[in-house]
Formats: sequence, structure tokens, C-alpha cells
Amino acid sequence: MNPRKWLNALFASALVAFAAGCGGGTAIQQVQPQSGSVFISGGDAPLAGVVTCSMTVVGIQVAQGSGTPITITGGSQQVDFARLNGMHTLLDFNQIPAGSYDTVIVTLANPEIGYLNVTNPQTNPPTRPTISTLTGTTNPPATLMNSTVTVPLANPLVVASGDVIGLGFEFSIVKSLAVDGNGQITGAINPTINIHAVTPSDADAYIDEFIAGVTTVNATGGTFTIQGPHGHAFTVNTNGQTEWEGGDTINSLTNTSIVAISGTLDRTAGTFDADTVAVLSQNSFYAGGLITYVDPPTGTANDFDLYVRDVLPSGTGFTSGQISTIDLLGTEKYLVYWMHNAFVNPKWSNIFFNSSLLVPGQHVSIGGPFTNGTVTVKRVVLRHEGHTGTLVANSANTGTSTFQFNSNGLAGLLFNGPVTVYVTPFTTFGGGLTGLQSLTSNPTNPLRVVGVVLKDPISGQPVFVARNVTELAD
Repeated sequence: MNPRKWLNALFASALVAFAAGCGGGTAIQQVQPQSGSVFISGGDAPLAGVVTCSMTVVGIQVAQGSGTPITITGGSQQVDFARLNGMHTLLDFNQIPAGSYDTVIVTLANPEIGYLNVTNPQTNPPTRPTISTLTGTTNPPATLMNSTVTVPLANPLVVASGDVIGLGFEFSIVKSLAVDGNGQITGAINPTINIHAVTPSDADAYIDEFIAGVTTVNATGGTFTIQGPHGHAFTVNTNGQTEWEGGDTINSLTNTSIVAISGTLDRTAGTFDADTVAVLSQNSFYAGGLITYVDPPTGTANDFDLYVRDVLPSGTGFTSGQISTIDLLGTEKYLVYWMHNAFVNPKWSNIFFNSSLLVPGQHVSIGGPFTNGTVTVKRVVLRHEGHTGTLVANSANTGTSTFQFNSNGLAGLLFNGPVTVYVTPFTTFGGGLTGLQSLTSNPTNPLRVVGVVLKDPISGQPVFVARNVTELAD
């Protein structure tokens, strides 16, 4: 059975409708049309070996029947559809008129496909992986067979006053990327997209990870503002239940901080209610991506290769979309994102993640001063990632709270075999699974596992600590 791998690029569009206002005097009252705010979020699931499936989202529109389409994006932006698997991040936030919409129109351009070359992983030391890229000018070129995709909604998107509603945007890499008779990527892309309405109570409405720069801080009020997509400013609300990673607090923030936050958009105010906050950088520079090589492979690392997927601020000259070697000085602070304070004291995070516990396949970010084309690393943060794959039969063990998992995605190439998955009291289950016990019946449908990849200090092999395990439809 070939598992269906979805790039769950969830453009969850939360539409907060409100009365725009009134005026005119005591005799005449003019009521303005109702409107709403649309936020767009994204996530994904990569085809094996593909590190980048990037294209410009020129625009996303919604329409009712043959009516005039309404644009819900604030401008074009380059989106990597192979970045997040089973997770969601905020991509856009805009105004939209209240109403009912039954069609979504997506316009795409400038495709780019990048894939990882892994050779001789068993050699000692292993060979450093490299990146190959297909663009519109390579041979073969990356080519969009259809630049505009129109998707009818099975259930209309209804925007009413005070509502928050969303659009689940699923891009199938397996169905979209053409391959030849030998299974090699040809460069042709025929976008295959499924879209469905998302209600406020759905898990898809939750923002797993949103990265932005801090602009102002109100420590007394427990709020701070961040610069979001297309320059949109968001107020972030924190409270006594908000988890701050690495022992930081709101008093740690300055206007040079770059943070990762998880939480939800307030359905009426359009502010962000944060469940978790991590400081990725205090020096106005951040880069995130996938570790592809560690030097040396054992012991304390002197450097590691990072496939860079995102950089803040853009335009710094730091190479995105390529592998960069990151030098370590031994003075870096190591943190683990979403390590519940109730589960592990955040001050202990370097026991689980440090310069001796780096391993290919980990999703990390680096932060520090960036000058003359070089970053001096001050923080290395281990972040969540998602994998789609299959359960190793008869591997679920309720006694050790583990199961074995074959990852079919990019990091699976770096793992070079099955990986042990640990479940914790904080692991959630979905797709019909109710717990680890559900896996003892050996379901054959593919699984999606979201969590953090750690290095076993004894075996030196990667292990997965699961945040969520979901059984996918065949």
C-alpha cells in the first residue's frame, strides 16, 4: 500500500466579522457594511527527499457562485509547501466582507523544488548531504501545469458577525509532483488541492508555531506586540498559564527579540492569546531549518550543517534554501520548544539537548548577532516537526510507552531506518486513535507523528518524543 502523503498547508482563514461603525448626526444614521478579519495559516507533509516545494501564492480568493471573487490575502508571498507537517503557522491576516462563500480560487507562480542528496549514510564518517534545486531556468525546469486552481467547497464558508471560521488548505505533494518511470521528479507540478471549512473548535484553528519580531512590550499588562505578515501588527496576550521556555519571562523581551508563539487568535479582538512563548533570538537575527550533518558525528559538536528554510529579517544576505555550516563556540544556550514546565523543568532542557546531542533530522533554529555575513550563535532551539510514515508491526509497547515508526519523509532519509517514538502524558491522539493502546492492533493506515527529535545519548540514534499521533485515512 502506498500511503497518501498530504501537505496539510492549512490556510485556516479565521473570519472575525464586526460592524464597521456609524455616524452622521442625530437625524441620520449611516450603517457601514459588515466586514471580517481573515487570518491564513499553513502546514504541510513532505514527499521523501523533497526539502522545498516552494511557489509564490499570488493570491487566494473566495466567491459565491458567479459573484465577484473577494481576495483574502494581503499580497503575494513565497510559501514553502514542504516546511510543516501536521502543524500550522500564521501566513496572513486581512479584512473580508461578511457573507457566504462556496468557491476558493488559488493563484500560484514561480515554482521551485529542492531535494536532498544523501549518499553512503553508513560510512564513518558519513558523507555530508547536498541540495539539488529545480527552478524555472534549470534543466529540467520546475513548471506549473496549472497556475490557477478553483476548488468548490462542499460546505460553504459562512461569515457572520462575531464568527471565526477557517479554510483547511491541503496540498498533496505526491499527487502534485510528476515522476518518470524510474520514480525521478520531472519538475512538472500539477497542483492538487483540497479545501474545507474549519470551525473555531477544530484543531486546525490552533496556531502551532508563529515566528515574528517583537516591537513593543507592556510587561505590566502581560502583553507585547509583534510584526506579522505584510507588516500587520499583532498584540500578544499572556497570563499565568502561558509557558515561557528556557526560564524566560515577558521581562526578557526587547525590541530586538524574535519569538516563537503557540496559541489562538481571539475571535473578536484579533489579538493573539499565547499558550507558549520561546525567545529564539535576542539579537534581531534568526534562521531555522533542518540539521543534515553534525561534525563530529559523536561527542561535542564543533559545527553542524543546517538546511535553512526561513530567516528573519529577510534580505540579510544569509542564504535561505541552501545548506549552511553553523560554527559553535561552546557558549550557546540550548532550549527545547514546547517542553511543558509541568513535565520537565525548563532549566533542565540542556540535559536533553546540547552540543553533544545534535543529530541529523532535528528541526532547529539559531539566533545571535549577524554581521559581515556571519552569525555568532547565542541560542539553539530544538523545535517541533512532523513526519508521515507507517507503524512497525507489533512494536507498540504500553510498558515502555513506545512504538517503532518508519518515517517516509525527508528526515526519514537522515534517520536511515525506523525510529523509536515515545509518548508522554501530554501526547494527544487523533484520527480514531485514543492512546498508545490503539496501536497494539497494528493499524495499516499511515500515521502522522508531530513532536521533537532527540538524540539517544547511549545509542547515538534519533528518538521521537511525540506531541501528537494521528492515524490518516488511506
